[in-house]
Amino acid sequence: MINNNFTKGLHDGVPIGLGYFSVAFTFGLAAVALGLPLWSPVLISMSNVTSAGQFAGLQVIAACGSLLEIALSQLIINMRYALMSLSLSQKLDSTVRLRDRFLIAFVNTDEVFAVAAGRPGEVGRAYMFGLICMPYLGWAAGTLFGAAAGDFLPASLASALGIAIYGMFLAIIIPPAKQNRAIVAVILLAVALSCLLQWLPVFAGLGSGFIIIICTLLAAVFAAWRFPLKEAEFDE
Repeated sequence: MINNNFTKGLHDGVPIGLGYFSVAFTFGLAAVALGLPLWSPVLISMSNVTSAGQFAGLQVIAACGSLLEIALSQLIINMRYALMSLSLSQKLDSTVRLRDRFLIAFVNTDEVFAVAAGRPGEVGRAYMFGLICMPYLGWAAGTLFGAAAGDFLPASLASALGIAIYGMFLAIIIPPAKQNRAIVAVILLAVALSCLLQWLPVFAGLGSGFIIIICTLLAAVFAAWRFPLKEAEFDE
C-alpha cells in the first residue's frame, strides 16, 4: 500500500501546523523582546524548523555567543532529526527522488515523522509534500505574527506569553516521566547540572550554548551507563 495523495497529506498536516503556530508565536515574541529586528526571527524560522534548537540559539545570539557555540549546541540538540530522517527514508517509495528527500528532511520534525511513520505501507512524494506544507507555513507565520505583536502588545502580556514555551516542554517531559523513573533521574540530573553551571562562580564565563551542550552530553552518558536498554527493548 502506497500513500501518495497530496490532499491527504495536507489534511494530516493541519493539526501540526496549528500547534506550531502557537509555539512559533512565542518564539517571535521572545526574539523581539531580546532586541532582534522583526525580520530576523522570521528568517530564522523560515530557514530552520526546530523549536528547541531555535530557542536555544536565541539565547546564544542574545548573549553574543560565538559561532562555534551556536554550531555545537545546534548539532547536539538537532542530532535526532538525522536519525529520524534515516528511519523515514525506509518508508519512502520509489517516486521520492534525491532532491525530494532533501526537502522532506528539511521539515522532518518530531510530529511530521510520527505521522508519516504511523501510516501503513509506504509514503510517496505527493503525500509527504502535502504533509510538510502546513507545519512549515504554521511555523513561519506564527513567528511573523509573534514578532509583529511584540511591537504593540503590553510588556506584561508579552512577558506572560513568553513563558509558554516552558509549558510546552513540561507537557513533553511529564507524561513519560510518570511512567519511567529513569527519565525522572535524567531530568533531575540535567536540571542540577544546569543550575551548577549557571550559578557557580567558577563557570561564570561559560556561555549558555556550552551549558546546553555539557548538560545534554553528561545526562545522555549517565542514562546510557545507569539505564541501558536491553536488546529486547530495541526489538520492540
